[in-house]
Amino acid sequence: MVQESTNSLCSRTFLADLLRPAGGIGGLSRSMIATALFAIFVVANSACAATLVVAQVGPMSGLHATQGSAYAAGMQLEFERVNSSGGVNGHTITLVKRDDAGRPQDTVGLTKQALAENQPIALAGYFGSENIRQLLASGLLDKWGIALVGYRGSELRSDSPNLFSVRAGLREELNKITEHLGMIGITRLGLLVEAGPEFDVVVSETDRAAKAAKLTVDVRASYPAKTASVAEAVGAFLRRPPQAIIMVSSGAASAAFIEQYRGVGGAAQLFAHSGADIEQLSKRLAEEQMQGVAIAQVTPSPYKITTRLAKEFSNAVAKTKHLEVPVSFSMMEGFITARVITESIRRQGPNPSRKGVLAALQDMGDFDSGGYLVSYRPGQQLGSRFVELSIVTAS
Repeated sequence: MVQESTNSLCSRTFLADLLRPAGGIGGLSRSMIATALFAIFVVANSACAATLVVAQVGPMSGLHATQGSAYAAGMQLEFERVNSSGGVNGHTITLVKRDDAGRPQDTVGLTKQALAENQPIALAGYFGSENIRQLLASGLLDKWGIALVGYRGSELRSDSPNLFSVRAGLREELNKITEHLGMIGITRLGLLVEAGPEFDVVVSETDRAAKAAKLTVDVRASYPAKTASVAEAVGAFLRRPPQAIIMVSSGAASAAFIEQYRGVGGAAQLFAHSGADIEQLSKRLAEEQMQGVAIAQVTPSPYKITTRLAKEFSNAVAKTKHLEVPVSFSMMEGFITARVITESIRRQGPNPSRKGVLAALQDMGDFDSGGYLVSYRPGQQLGSRFVELSIVTAS
């Protein structure tokens, strides 16, 4: 359990124990007092160091298991890197994972368990707009005064002071995609979107972004929530062929759509939002099906060493003997999330707390995580606006 004043409490206890046999300060020489004071600093930075817990409740099984597990692996890489270098102000960080299989009701119940049993200093790596919505409605974040740092969902904005994203939002992704399409002369779009709670807001935001780029969304098609049943959507785009299709869909649904759409001769250019991880698509699809597919990425590439962040990520991967899952953009996102949490702990000094993490994040300003900027200010908890498009080629 994380104590609010761990080191100061340990120091007082140590000094009392040291003085008691000699009958107090009067029984000590100056050299003995100096030795005692020095020992207090040693104790405060070693014997009283805490193990700080970060808890993830996310999909370790189900449709999003690959992404959830990769996100966890990325956080673990950074925490192990920090711990091996002496920790944060002497403290080590450990990750506790619980599997909600993508079910919102399980997200809330398992978070309640983790808070009570593991006493985490922060939560991280949650998935799903409805999962996060129900978590906020439960009041657990407010009750425990705890931050949720790093999450994935099509939620475009949140007013909760406890949520801190480390990535660009869907709005920024849609802006990037439509701006690119406008530049290359595309005018008629299709939209594939999950028929879930976010359907209306995704449609509205896509229409807004398209209008700003002087495009129109001619065809909208949906598929049942939390499935990959896209056959009807494929038919809709074949009946009214657009020039390009934007896919705001899960990795599994995006893969199924590309496979079926290309299989029956669908020729539109395909653009996926970041939730359709390129690693998931490449596992299922043949090379010829993947060619020409563009995917919005919201973190630097984990495959290219172009920044200090990418180099440190690559080094951490190389030092890990048994990675649970392959390297991926989700893993890089988890790595960034852990780095932001670590920084929020570092800024508190020797006595970190949940309340301190919240305060540090809210006042973080611009944090350079190694060539990737994360920015938080009062009322601004969308941490990044970084978006780039990856276009799959034969090479």
